[in-house]
Amino acid sequence: MKFLQATVRGQLALQERANALKAKAASDSGATAVEYALMVGLIAVVIIIAVTLLGRGVSGVLSNAASAISS
Repeated sequence: MKFLQATVRGQLALQERANALKAKAASDSGATAVEYALMVGLIAVVIIIAVTLLGRGVSGVLSNAASAISS
């Protein structure tokens, strides 16, 4: 009888844990936070690349202008 009671208690505990995991999986607030973090990271990478490329182009134009003015 004690074995049966312990088994039933164990099954109930497992069922409660499964229900808690299902409820946590149904909550998508963590997923949206991760998605926002990925978007911010990708936007930052794009901005860094754009600034680097534009900086090199502007540097070349200003060098040409400086050499044209000094000659």
